[in-house]
Order: sequence, then C-alpha cells, then structure tokens
Amino acid sequence: MESNYKTILVPVDGSSQSEDALAKGAQFAKNNDAHLDVLHVLSTQQYGYNYGGMVDGDVINNLVEDTTDYLNKLVDRIKKESGLDDIQIHIRFGNPKTVISMEFPRDHKSDLIIIGATGMSRLQRVLEGSVSSFVDRNAKCDVMVIRTNTDNKPYIPFPKD
Repeated sequence: MESNYKTILVPVDGSSQSEDALAKGAQFAKNNDAHLDVLHVLSTQQYGYNYGGMVDGDVINNLVEDTTDYLNKLVDRIKKESGLDDIQIHIRFGNPKTVISMEFPRDHKSDLIIIGATGMSRLQRVLEGSVSSFVDRNAKCDVMVIRTNTDNKPYIPFPKD
C-alpha cells in the first residue's frame, strides 16, 4: 500500500507487540520511500515514584546505555529483514503518552504513527491507561494500531484478571 507518508514514527517499549509494529512499520516505510523514526520513552513518572524523585546519575546513564544497545540491535535486525536503511533511533524522557502522541511528532514532523496494541493486562489498563489508546485519541497525525504479529495472527488475549 502506498501513500503520501514520508516520516513515520514507531514507538517501542520492549514488548513483542511493539517489535512486531516496528517490523511492519519498516516494511510500510520501505514501500512508501519514507523515513522511519524509532522511539523509546523512558517514563519519568516511574522513577519519581520509585526513588522519591531522586535518581542517581549512574542509574540514568545505565538506562540510556541499555536502551541504546537494545534499540541498535533491534534496528540492525529490522534493517536486515526489511532492507530499509533510512531509520533513526531516539530516546526521550517523559510521559510516554504525551511524548508519543504530541511532542515527538511535532518536533520531527511525523505524519504517521505505527504503534503496537497494548501489552498490558486488563488491570494495568485500568490503573495506568493504555498508551496506544491515548495516542490513537490524541495524536494530530494518522495512527495505525498493529493488532497482529508479523504472521498476521492475532495476539493471544491475556487471561482474565
């Protein structure tokens, strides 16, 4: 499928759903001769709560290094599988919902966000809310929610909480 999308954002969080979204996003970008941004958001809310708002600089450095290693390995694999070379990785701190739906697309002129369906259980969605649902409702650009794996098979639903 071809379109006029030229700058595609795919956020990843380490889940299989986000990695499948990236694989499909890379193929979509290649078919449309588009640039692909791969984004991982380190949630500042999580660390403020767990560490009383004070996080050691070494912890931050380790998080960024680990995330960079993960993204580089992921992108290397995706480049080999898809043949797409125009991929750039990004790491941001903040609230994943607002960074993905508003801040990053504004700063990088994203015209499409491809995001995996939630990897959360029903209880987690109630407590935290789904990032993909928030992005779908609030993004100013088009959003494609990936609900199947790379074999186009639906994900096995979570057991009832």
